[in-house]
Amino acid sequence: MGRRKKHPNLPNGYGSIRKLSGNRRNPYAVHPPVTEFTPDGKPVAQKALCYVSDWYIGFAVLTAYKAGTYTPGMEKDLVVSQDLSAAEMTDFVNKVLADYTTMTRKPEENKVLTFAELYDQFFDWKYNGKRQYSQQAKYATQAAYKNCRDLHNMKIDEITFDQMQEILDLSDLKFSSVSNMMSLMKQMYRYATGQFLIDKDPTLLLRVGIENDCEHGVPFSREDLEKLWDHEKDDVAQVLLILCYSGFRIMELRAITVNLEEMYFHGGLKNRTSKERYVPIHSAIQHIVKYRMRKYKSLLPTNYSTFWKKMEKYNPVIGLSERHTSHDCRHTFSMLCEKHGVKDNDRKRLMGHIFNDVTNDVYGHREIEELRKEIEKIPCYKRVTNEPPKSRQELLEK
Repeated sequence: MGRRKKHPNLPNGYGSIRKLSGNRRNPYAVHPPVTEFTPDGKPVAQKALCYVSDWYIGFAVLTAYKAGTYTPGMEKDLVVSQDLSAAEMTDFVNKVLADYTTMTRKPEENKVLTFAELYDQFFDWKYNGKRQYSQQAKYATQAAYKNCRDLHNMKIDEITFDQMQEILDLSDLKFSSVSNMMSLMKQMYRYATGQFLIDKDPTLLLRVGIENDCEHGVPFSREDLEKLWDHEKDDVAQVLLILCYSGFRIMELRAITVNLEEMYFHGGLKNRTSKERYVPIHSAIQHIVKYRMRKYKSLLPTNYSTFWKKMEKYNPVIGLSERHTSHDCRHTFSMLCEKHGVKDNDRKRLMGHIFNDVTNDVYGHREIEELRKEIEKIPCYKRVTNEPPKSRQELLEK
């Protein structure tokens, strides 16, 4: 099989010539420049202007299109000169493209944006459009930008892959924060490419070089669960108990629907399976859920950062065995399901995990009461005592 002939690269905004597969009379599709983009900055493919027999005919069509002289069907009268070699044809194309770049560049375009200036444009484009984003999403983007402070005053066409990768590698932040930095870099440069502000995207191969500490954790021990139950009147303990007996992520507590009549949670984040899942409210935490919904109208009335600060101080106060995070609760739920015989497929359903087989993903259906029977296999772990549960404040006073 022969190698495909290499042709000159066309500049951004010029259009594209795509070689189609198969044995066709006119195998080259000629597409006009992209003018539309998705909310994520990805280009929306344009309908082909025409289909031609040779790449150079396609180039002539695009050149006419850019000059405003193209008319449908004119490609039928174009032929490739037999007097020029392939190298001479390539030189000719490159000269035309160089002239085009010089002619179309406006004086103000000579000013290259800094990373900070590009960020301002990108942020306005992303968050002030038709799509509505949460305040939390905006905060995450702003935090990621601050963490890229070493790039702020650099020109975007001078920033290299190695410089950005080094910033990610040398960061002492957690995995999620570094991932947000990388995501911002990629989104900003995709936007810059779509706006023809740069010719090449240096972020394509960026990666996070540290282990994902978000999905790893240490489950609460039986003793830890007993201590949480000892202080079930406390705000932090209530949230942690809800998470341990439902399998939700901390951020999902503000997104899910709570049905107090039929006693189940519905919804989630991250993927389709998670967003569509139903989780029966375990009998051990029903009174806590009712109390919080009636008092706060929400399972988590504060934002995550506020809760995290409270939890950081809370761990040592009640004497937990480990420095737990809220995500450890999800590991705890998974561990409890496995330990007490909850069916593996139901454990995946309750946690919102994606099934890798069609049988369960498409044809697996379970009623709420069937899932309730499984989740109730998990015991309460509340100590038998005549003393009323103490709040954190009472514990501190003691």
